Amino acid sequence: MSNYGCQQNLISPNRELRSVLEFVCEESNKLANSGTYYCRQLYFKTGKIPGKYDLHKLFKENLHFKALYSHVAQQTLTSVAESFKSYIGLLKGIKSGTVTQHPKLPKYRKNSLKLVTFPKADVKLKNGQLRFPLGSKVKLWFGIGEFYLPMPSNLDYKTIREIRILPRNGEFYAEFVYQLQSTAIKLDTNKALGIDPGLNNWLTCVSNAGTSFIVDGRHLKSLNQWYNKRVAAIKEHRPQGFWSKRLALLTEKRNRQVRDAVNKAARLVLSHCLENQIGTIVFGWNKGMRQEINLGSKTNQSFVQIPTARLKDRIFQLCEQYGIQFVETEESYTSKASFLDSDELPKFGEKTEGWKESGKRVNRGLYRSKDGSKINADCNGAANILRKVAATLGLCLKGVSRGALISPLKVRIWTLQKSPSRSGLGSINCDSVLAEGTEFAIALPLV
Repeated sequence: MSNYGCQQNLISPNRELRSVLEFVCEESNKLANSGTYYCRQLYFKTGKIPGKYDLHKLFKENLHFKALYSHVAQQTLTSVAESFKSYIGLLKGIKSGTVTQHPKLPKYRKNSLKLVTFPKADVKLKNGQLRFPLGSKVKLWFGIGEFYLPMPSNLDYKTIREIRILPRNGEFYAEFVYQLQSTAIKLDTNKALGIDPGLNNWLTCVSNAGTSFIVDGRHLKSLNQWYNKRVAAIKEHRPQGFWSKRLALLTEKRNRQVRDAVNKAARLVLSHCLENQIGTIVFGWNKGMRQEINLGSKTNQSFVQIPTARLKDRIFQLCEQYGIQFVETEESYTSKASFLDSDELPKFGEKTEGWKESGKRVNRGLYRSKDGSKINADCNGAANILRKVAATLGLCLKGVSRGALISPLKVRIWTLQKSPSRSGLGSINCDSVLAEGTEFAIALPLV
């Protein structure tokens, strides 16, 4: 069994190469707009949409098609056909009740650059350089038939399936899609890790193997706040839709930091599972919670901008690669119910009459159970997420220790400070340890 990985490399082009990349991406965008226009008009008049092969045949004499290598142009038109196919699928989803938000027809992209996809068969490796062909018309117009980019040293050319030229915020990236072989590792599927996503505590993880840790989200939250302030200051007294090179640089820097955080947090979760022979991950997730949440304008802004959905997908990809079972479950009432008191955990909208939690969430992220015991509130939620699926998956939760619920390790992934020893916690306020967890820092490589 195999799946696919993706690696983005920043291109540092000279003036000539930048001109070529801009031209190729502009032509791809113009071709996509031409295909979009045809699809929209056909849909308005007949209610039907063309297939990708219909678009290939119709536009093979188009100048924008000829400006690109034929297979590259076909990939651009294929993306247009797929976007309209997805639109029709969403309309069917509305009729069946599986989709709630009404979709919009794909629109045009004016004065923009579009991603260009080169199949591996069209790209040749010569002396450590990748040769990318251009369209027949380009050679007649400009006397240029190809351009070159360096081959990454950490990738095997034979595993590459396609290469994309991705324009973003004034920069160009070479995106390499390559085949990954699944790594067969013997893990215990009866050992499970429950994950409760949040804001300050980005991921709170509790396992029935007696372990627990928290991935700190405060630094990522701070980055987003700083970015929003800078953008607001630059756009002040400017017309709506204003954009500049400075804004593009700020946005690109922030996006890189976010991708770095997602990769490191996902790798941290995976490493913990491999080290402790955990073969099942249970991720608490309520569909639409990022779009429909209402916690006030400031909290909403922070909550929505934290890329938890992207992190969940990245963890799922790593689980597929390493053979770990990934389970997604709704997390209704997991924060209110008491894990220590085994409170009932109803689904959203199915709460029985007279239901009441045994414990209570108190100040500074603490949860107090019925007998007065205090545990970390987020750990209580993560443990309850395991309870949501324990009967279905046949999990034994006796291994969830009170020590793991009381004092989880807090991981800060962007610092290099040494972790304090547990023996040095004697003078720390107990409530502080319960709420925040024992902190340590970790430096991880990008995935």
